[in-house]
Amino acid sequence: MRLEHVFFSYGDKVILDDFSLSLPDSGVTALSGPSGCGKTTLLRLLAGLLTPQRGQIDAPGPARTAILFQEDRLLPGFSAAAQLKAVLPKGADFREALEAVGLAAEADTPLEALSGGMKRRVALARTLAYARDKSLLLLDEPFNGVDADNARRIMARLRALRIPILLSAHDAESLALADSVISVAGPPLSTKFYKIG
Repeated sequence: MRLEHVFFSYGDKVILDDFSLSLPDSGVTALSGPSGCGKTTLLRLLAGLLTPQRGQIDAPGPARTAILFQEDRLLPGFSAAAQLKAVLPKGADFREALEAVGLAAEADTPLEALSGGMKRRVALARTLAYARDKSLLLLDEPFNGVDADNARRIMARLRALRIPILLSAHDAESLALADSVISVAGPPLSTKFYKIG
């Protein structure tokens, strides 16, 4: 995956300016940087949800990409299981994804009865289930409110998809789960350093 000389702005606010970056085609890569520097915009550009105003992006595109947004974006009034069923083909098995995030026993629990951390894990389970036939997984602050043990277990399941994973994170625990870390600053977004391994 590669971005070449990408420019993107929201009106007068420039987020990326002549930005180029090559990303690994396998493993877990983390973007580390302060809030508001442009990490979310970069993920949305890679997902094809935003279009660069200049430059080129070589990425699988929306049909081949699964994305976890910074917000859980769960459906009010739906149970944990129904959240997954909403994005899966009819009859597809959702149980494995709920088991992967430690919520199999909460399958029929309504969204409103779940804690904040549990809601985040439901959102992760939905992304995990949806990503099974995708070529790229993008995770925006995936482990907010998730304890370290659950985060490690969930990441092991995500790795098992054997597709490139790009995540944004602030916390040391999430960054430690990555194979490589790209430290960024901005806006406009710039890479401060790139660490493999």
